[in-house]
Amino acid sequence: MSKLYIVPTPIGNLQDMTFRAVEVLKNVQLILAEDTRTSKFLCQHFLIDTPLQAYHKDNEHKIVEQIVQQIKSGTTMALVSDAGTPAISDPGFLLVRACLKEAVEVECLPGATAFVPAIVNSGFPTDRFIFEGFLPHQKGRQKRLQQIAEESRTIILYESPYRIVKLLNELKTYFGEERNISISRELTKKFEETFRGTIASALEHFSAKEPKGEFVVIIEGKSKHK
Repeated sequence: MSKLYIVPTPIGNLQDMTFRAVEVLKNVQLILAEDTRTSKFLCQHFLIDTPLQAYHKDNEHKIVEQIVQQIKSGTTMALVSDAGTPAISDPGFLLVRACLKEAVEVECLPGATAFVPAIVNSGFPTDRFIFEGFLPHQKGRQKRLQQIAEESRTIILYESPYRIVKLLNELKTYFGEERNISISRELTKKFEETFRGTIASALEHFSAKEPKGEFVVIIEGKSKHK
């Protein structure tokens, strides 16, 4: 029976690709890719010759129903993003929901997700946490920061190198400069770095040199005794 596979891909180091993920990508009839250029490089590395089709945030609303009907008609597909697990701060949720609504089988493989090594590396509690991903750029951003500043659970954010200093300034305002923080960038890559310290020290560190790479920001939850 045809189905949709959700296939995680490495967040940096290609050796983190699983044997099962390679096998699935070789055996499906079509790979839906966030960026076909990025996925083509991955496929060439693992000798995968399955056809690729673009599926990203700019076209997913337009083609999601077409994709579902194509799977229902007998085409087995896999969905990949540029890095990590699809639907986690990447396209995928709409397609999974549409497939399930039409009784199309969906199977998600385990694999790379950036926030997991970042929160483990942080040393903060991992038994209870909230994942916020990317905060809104404008509308609702301040309100969301005010809300999560009161969280007692460990907080996980994603941020780009272009906005990390802005984010740290905002965290200093809403969380206080002494709140502990752990920031991981370039995870699994050659220049992987995890900075641990206060928000104030992190702001000083990342203001001193141009930030590079994708960032996972782990914030200590608010102490219930304060």
